Amino acid sequence: MDIKRQKFLVFGLSKSGVAAAKFLLARGGEVHIYEELDSDKIRQNRAELIELGAKEAEGDRTGCDVLVLSPGVPINHPLAVEYKKLGKRVTGELELGALYLKAPVAAVTGTNGKTTVCKLVSEMLSAGGVKNVLCGNVGAPLTGEADRLGGDQVAVVEVSSFQLETAHLFTPHVACVLNLSPDHLDRHYTMENYAFLKKRILKNMRESETAVLNADDERVRAFAEGAKCRIVWFSAREKANGACISEGKLFLYGEEVCAESEINLGGIHNVENALAAMCIAREFGVKTAQMAAVLKGFKGVRHRNEFVRSVAGVNYYNDSKATNTAAALAAAQSMRAPTVIVLGGKDKGEDYVPLFEGLKATPVAGAVIVGECRYKMLDAAIACGYKNVTVTGDFAAAVKIAGMLAPRGGNVLLSPAAASFDQFSGYEERGEAFCKIVEAMYEEGEE
Repeated sequence: MDIKRQKFLVFGLSKSGVAAAKFLLARGGEVHIYEELDSDKIRQNRAELIELGAKEAEGDRTGCDVLVLSPGVPINHPLAVEYKKLGKRVTGELELGALYLKAPVAAVTGTNGKTTVCKLVSEMLSAGGVKNVLCGNVGAPLTGEADRLGGDQVAVVEVSSFQLETAHLFTPHVACVLNLSPDHLDRHYTMENYAFLKKRILKNMRESETAVLNADDERVRAFAEGAKCRIVWFSAREKANGACISEGKLFLYGEEVCAESEINLGGIHNVENALAAMCIAREFGVKTAQMAAVLKGFKGVRHRNEFVRSVAGVNYYNDSKATNTAAALAAAQSMRAPTVIVLGGKDKGEDYVPLFEGLKATPVAGAVIVGECRYKMLDAAIACGYKNVTVTGDFAAAVKIAGMLAPRGGNVLLSPAAASFDQFSGYEERGEAFCKIVEAMYEEGEE
């Protein structure tokens, strides 16, 4: 792509869009910018880019040669559709960065566990003396790191289905697909389309590249069909050619890494995350002893089943990052005492009946539902006979009610199974709000 001889329209001025615009401007490209949303941060980003030489897109926005979509803009947006009809290129920030990247890429996708696996891989690589940078959804945009990363380093990239909508040439050295369960169906419409997008991560990989796949997930197993790259499997249920569990111990290619009980993370889903990370790290030469040291000392991920504190004998856990039902169920299954779960937020098109059916087999004894989708969730709970439900429209009230319902020695778990955009700017803000409410309860003498 000859950046200096093409005009670019960057659509979306959040983190990825700003990074893409700066990337193009630094290479002498003519950059026009466009955003439909408005906020103080958006206005600040727009002003910064205009100062750097970008132009505000006005009138007919189809006059550029290339449309660069931010992940938050769907591929079926009318402007993107118009560019395609005109035979023009539609791309994304991930693709731009990958085209200019000299470092090998370890890419991780899937519905749940991406951030945990990326951070595990990064720490394992560091333990093995391999320089690396976290990029994509878990770190800096790839375009921001393209010039700084050399061939002796590794870009550990968390990749979402949104990014894969515009990824056509992206070719990781190692790609990992963790799992697939319903998510973002408000945007992708069907599981078939969602799975199709996730499989795109393997599209350009060949014999010299490696795909790490979850043998326990039927949908992910199917990704091996037609794949032209080497396949490495991980499994928590059976022996696999990569990583597996046997008699309470984790093995990698037949070599013991550590005992399952030594992993500093709770729940079988985190054991699966550990197995996946081991497979990826081995592709870059990390030894099992170095992996074991990381697994035993790993502190987890912010807003992912994170212990906040105890108040009045009740333990509070922040799992705000659980924005779908599969993630919420995994968190519920990891609890070891009677638990009240705080659910709800912005609906993503999921059916919540399986959530409440699944909660019956966990330590979750009751639910407090809040947010835009609270009545849809309530209907699902009623449909499957889940009766211990309280509904409120106020987030702070939901946390306090959950604390009142939880027994002494029990837990309150914020694991919403929904997006946060009805009341918050993202799951991070929601998690921070939860922590502040809990801290305020403690300071008010409720201990």
